[in-house]
Amino acid sequence: MNTTLKRMDNVLIVVDDLESVKAFFIELGMVLEGEATVEGATVDHLIGLQGVRATLVMLRTPDGHGRIELDKFHTPDAIKIGPEKTPVNAFGIRRIMFAVEGIDEVVARLLAHGAELVGDVVQYEDSYRLAYLRGPEGIIVALSEELE
Repeated sequence: MNTTLKRMDNVLIVVDDLESVKAFFIELGMVLEGEATVEGATVDHLIGLQGVRATLVMLRTPDGHGRIELDKFHTPDAIKIGPEKTPVNAFGIRRIMFAVEGIDEVVARLLAHGAELVGDVVQYEDSYRLAYLRGPEGIIVALSEELE
């Protein structure tokens, strides 16, 4: 039997302040696909926890190819591991990168929405302008604007 990876469907981010994180990603330009509450035996068996009740928000990039799932666990309580402002060089998934147009305007919008620049907006050779921003709950997004 030949198996083939078809695509990456989404990245899950467990959050506490669902509304704040959802608003941040919508401000970035993601599109709200849907919101639902899940619970029951099937969910418990799937994720290996008992008594799960969670609200899920699905967001997609405008091109429809990238998705982020935000989960707010009502039961059991989510577990915080490590500091909220974990440095970029810590083990694990540290950032999600998005290709944008008008990086300065996107950075300004996100800063006005409470994000913080991790470093500076920089130019990499003659190819890209790049920025790392820390949003709600310490989530780091990277922005990349291709130079023409």
